[in-house]
Amino acid sequence: MERMSLSEKIGQMTQIDRSRATTDVMSNYCIGNQPKPGDRTPHNFSSRKWIMTINKLQEAALATRLGIPMLYAIDAVHGHNYAYRSTIFPHNVGLGATRDPQLVKRIGAATALEARATGVRYVFSPTIAVCRDPRWGRCYESYSEDPALVKLMTETMIAGLEGDIPPNYSIKGVPFVETGQTKVAACAKHFVGDGGTSGGVDRGNAEMPWKELAAVHLPPYSTAILKGVASVMLSYSSWNGQKMHANRRLVTGLLKTRLKFRGFVISDFEGIDKIKDANYSYSVEAGISAGIDMVMAPYKFRRFIRTLTYQVEKGIIPMTRIDDAVARILRVKFTMGLFENPYADVEMGRQLGSQEHRELAREAVRKSLVLLKNDGPLLPLPKYGAKILVAGTHANNLGYQCGGWTMQWQGQSGNNITQAIASTVDPSTEVLYSVDPSAELIELGNFSHAIVVVGEVPYAEFDGDNGNLTIPEPGLTTISNVCDRVISCVVVLVSGRPLVLEPHLLSKIHSLVAAWLPGTEGQGVADLLFGDWPFTGRLPRTWFKRVDQLPMNVGDRNYLPLFPFGFGLT
Repeated sequence: MERMSLSEKIGQMTQIDRSRATTDVMSNYCIGNQPKPGDRTPHNFSSRKWIMTINKLQEAALATRLGIPMLYAIDAVHGHNYAYRSTIFPHNVGLGATRDPQLVKRIGAATALEARATGVRYVFSPTIAVCRDPRWGRCYESYSEDPALVKLMTETMIAGLEGDIPPNYSIKGVPFVETGQTKVAACAKHFVGDGGTSGGVDRGNAEMPWKELAAVHLPPYSTAILKGVASVMLSYSSWNGQKMHANRRLVTGLLKTRLKFRGFVISDFEGIDKIKDANYSYSVEAGISAGIDMVMAPYKFRRFIRTLTYQVEKGIIPMTRIDDAVARILRVKFTMGLFENPYADVEMGRQLGSQEHRELAREAVRKSLVLLKNDGPLLPLPKYGAKILVAGTHANNLGYQCGGWTMQWQGQSGNNITQAIASTVDPSTEVLYSVDPSAELIELGNFSHAIVVVGEVPYAEFDGDNGNLTIPEPGLTTISNVCDRVISCVVVLVSGRPLVLEPHLLSKIHSLVAAWLPGTEGQGVADLLFGDWPFTGRLPRTWFKRVDQLPMNVGDRNYLPLFPFGFGLT
């Protein structure tokens, strides 16, 4: 710290986009950190190409006067989800349904290995929001509406990503990242109350008293700090009208002082810009004064550096605030062994999408499915001698099954190579797939069973805000067409949250399975449909009857759900 100039310190506080990270930029601005926005990810990069790219950037960082290594970051929301051929695990809502914290720990460890396989040392994960309204477009990133369940999963996910804190580890709140080749620095997000905004509006306003904020939304952060989380990302949202990116009371007063967090606080993507749109100088002053240590200024980083430098030189922001920020960033870099081992190891590439990780994801899918209805019982389905119609937009669409934050920020459709049902049944069983079969095809087909797989199309953040929460067409029509004409009809709902199930629709369905957003290993769904494994998942969220009941959460006075929190048939 004593050897660093002001420009070198501000360089450590700045995180820029890889596309702007030339050798000259790294050298002239002493840039210390880089995020990788998803829609600019090189989708066809091999692990070796990733590593070569990141190591080249690291060379530029190490060539600066003090040789402080650069920290490369990426969103890893449900696995290393921007890397080609990676393992995509179920989104957090599905992991909450498993009620299996040790499974979540193993997923964290696998995610860390796959990130390290591409040279990434810092992940923007886990999301530890407590989603209280499924109209929110990020609800699938939340483990549950129940803060106790979110706390439980937070504890083990961070341990999986960063490693277990030794029993004799020094001081509460000091970050811990196991050195070596297998772990990454984690980021608990988004502080705080993002899951409690009015109407479930993304980046909205959480209107609630302090008592509710502290009881519902804060507990996972206390747990994350105790587990040694390296960083905390602030929320775009506000609490009672005040932007979290400018809330000194909660960031410095609560997080850093009262909870004794010693890692660094990072803004969200261009989050500081959004404090006051028309006044950038004010936004920088308010954000840094609130306690932000590292600023995502991916494209307009020169403006950020110029503005902050001026404010420090003029005494608007004291040097003590800058020193606190830089000390926190360097503490994490030293703790994780980045100075000793700044370069990525190409030998780690074999971990990306390994068979072991795919089997783990398949296990997670099996444990995440929730059986909501099973008249007869219809499930499990027979493997032998049947004639099965498979229908629906989501039955043969890997992109839809993965959801948002998969290869692109909003996710995408495509890669229709899902053959789990066909590979599970006996050759004597005939399987016919039609995305939206006609009445004539169904009636002439003489099917003994039908499996209809429908749900939400991929979305992320505000693009997923939804005030009606109905099953999108043609899903509703496909359910009616098929279940009206096939005597044994199973519906698998692929969605990031509960959706409206009208009584007349539910009466047509013989068996109903909530599959959430299962990821790449859809074989886990077939494992349960055909009885190779039992259903054990339980609802991590209340399944409402009507949207006018929302928000409705377990423990509320007027609690009249369609399926209650914790429900799940076996």
